Amino acid sequence: MHVDLASVVSALGGELFGDATTVITGLSSLEAATPSELTFLSHPKYQSQLLTSRAACVIVGPQLQEAAVRRGACIVTDQPYLYFAKLTQFWKRATQPSPGPFIHLSAAIDPSAVVDPSASIGALCVVERGARIGAGTVLKSRVTVGENCVVGERCILHPGVVIGADGFGFAPNGETWEKIEQLGAVQIGNDVEIGANTCIDRGALQDTVIEDGVKLDNLIQIGHNVRVGRNTAMAGCVGVAGSANIGPNCTVGGGAIILGHLTVGANVNISAATVVSKSILKPGHYTGIFPVDENAAWERNAATLKQLHTLRDRIKAIEKKITT
Repeated sequence: MHVDLASVVSALGGELFGDATTVITGLSSLEAATPSELTFLSHPKYQSQLLTSRAACVIVGPQLQEAAVRRGACIVTDQPYLYFAKLTQFWKRATQPSPGPFIHLSAAIDPSAVVDPSASIGALCVVERGARIGAGTVLKSRVTVGENCVVGERCILHPGVVIGADGFGFAPNGETWEKIEQLGAVQIGNDVEIGANTCIDRGALQDTVIEDGVKLDNLIQIGHNVRVGRNTAMAGCVGVAGSANIGPNCTVGGGAIILGHLTVGANVNISAATVVSKSILKPGHYTGIFPVDENAAWERNAATLKQLHTLRDRIKAIEKKITT
């Protein structure tokens, strides 16, 4: 594809400094861009890379305008990262036009399932009895939507996603386990994107709910009866245990774990690999990670942590003795 900078700015906005007729043949990272490619810089700490970049044009914020103009052509916008995201959409529409709605011949769709005529169903997908797929939604290859589950409009489910497998429910019966039938379903809102091989279990009684605008990365496990609030985003390998309630506009870093029956309020950001073992109701950034270290030092620190409770009691006793 070849497009000039004038066409980019016409489509997406921003203020262009430089030759509007410059032709762009691709998008690239700041350090790898060639003299015919367009890139972006969203954080001032990478300003040193800006000066050495060979890109035809760089998308920057107002605070970097002066430096970018000295280097060469640039597009100035208030949110460079958001601008670049929209640019990738513009580029994909131009280079990989959508084939339109289709149902692959290998897909298995139950006669009682409802698939909107504008949806696309990829190879080897399974849409089970009573399931519903909304307008403009795309199921890529090998997606399974279980019985009575609902996927809203304009969703994207990447390869291997499983919606509505049984939740993990068993009652102890002596030395064995008695299965608890999972009688709920999964309700997925509009504009949700779910990464490859992510699994969302059906509810035991009430439905598991994923609200509008949620973004889930690859290999995430969402347990039964979980509710994930609108516009929350989770990175890869997050695990959410059953009946957890996660509010809107949250972020959960990769590999984090949220235990069951907890509440995470709105606007909570959880760092990668954190284990959330109690409810979090106040907005903010939460971290529960013991930093990596050389093993010998880590073992010493871990041993010290085990003694903190005893040390605290000793300090309190000393303080009490001093004050009396």
